[in-house]
Amino acid sequence: MEVKSKLDDIIEMTRINELLDRREAASNKKASTVILWVLAVLGAISAVAIIAFLVYQYMTPAFEDDYYDDDFDDFEDDFEDEDFIRES
Repeated sequence: MEVKSKLDDIIEMTRINELLDRREAASNKKASTVILWVLAVLGAISAVAIIAFLVYQYMTPAFEDDYYDDDFDDFEDDFEDEDFIRES
């Protein structure tokens, strides 16, 4: 009788442990689903931001020509003239 009650106790504990494992698995599944959705939203936002930046870079004209003009070469030549030195 004592062995049978101990065996019943072990079986009951096994069933309780299985139920607890199922609950833990369900709660872990919910947590992983939330994390997956958060990462998906962050990925979508970053993709939109990257696309917007690339479109902005493509549509904005480059003004490099303004800095590389030869207008400044004439300015240096003015100081090398002898006429400028005599007038000072």
